[in-house]
Amino acid sequence: MLDSLIDFDKSLLLYCNGYHLPWLDTFFWFISARLSNLWVILPLLLLLFYRASWKEALLVVAGVALTILLCDQFASSICKPIFHRPRPTHDEEIGQLVTLVNNYRGGRYGFISSHAANAFGAAVFLIGVFRNRLFTVSILLWAVIVSYSRIYLGVHYPGDILAGALAGVLGGIVIYNVYKWVRRRLQSVGRLPDVDIPYRGSISVKIFSYYVCLLLVGGAFISYVIA
Repeated sequence: MLDSLIDFDKSLLLYCNGYHLPWLDTFFWFISARLSNLWVILPLLLLLFYRASWKEALLVVAGVALTILLCDQFASSICKPIFHRPRPTHDEEIGQLVTLVNNYRGGRYGFISSHAANAFGAAVFLIGVFRNRLFTVSILLWAVIVSYSRIYLGVHYPGDILAGALAGVLGGIVIYNVYKWVRRRLQSVGRLPDVDIPYRGSISVKIFSYYVCLLLVGGAFISYVIA
C-alpha cells in the first residue's frame, strides 16, 4: 500500500513538473523565493498598525511569527531529519527526469515542505484573526500557489506539500487559540480594550485582499511579458 502511494506520488510529481513554459518558470521562481513574501507581509503590517493600536497589532504580528516558527521548525528540524525522504531532485530513481529551473535542487531532504507548512500556517492563523470571506479566499489562494511552486520547481513531491499544508493548518489553529487566550487575558487586566477585533469587516481588509489577488495576477502577467 505504502509503495503504491509513493509510486503515485512520484508519477504525479513528474506529470505536474513536466509542463514548463518560460514565463511560468519566472513566475514560480519569484513566488517560491522567501523574500517575495515581503510583498505580502509589508502591506499586511501597514494594515495591522493602521487599523488598531500598536498593542493589538503587535499581538497579531507575534502570533504570525510564532506560527511560522513552529511550522518551520516542525518541518525542518523534526520531520526532515526523521523521515529522510530525498527531494525529487535528489532521488536516484527519478532525479534525472525532473525539470529544473535555474539549476535549483534544494536541500537533500524534502518531507515535509517548509514552504507549505509556513504558508498554510500563517494563512489559517490570519483567517481566524480577520474572519473575512474575501480575505480567506485571497490568502488561501496565495498559500496554494506558493505551495504548488515547489512542485513546479521539482523540489517537493505532492505528498510533501500535502503533509506540509496539513501541519501548517494544525499549527495555525494551535497558535490562533493561544492568541485568543492571551488576548482575553490582556483584556481582563485592562491592557487591551474589551471590544471585538477591529479588523473584521473593514474596508482595509477588503483592499488588502484585492491587493493579494492583484499581486498574483500581476506577477504572472509581468512574468509573461518579460519571458
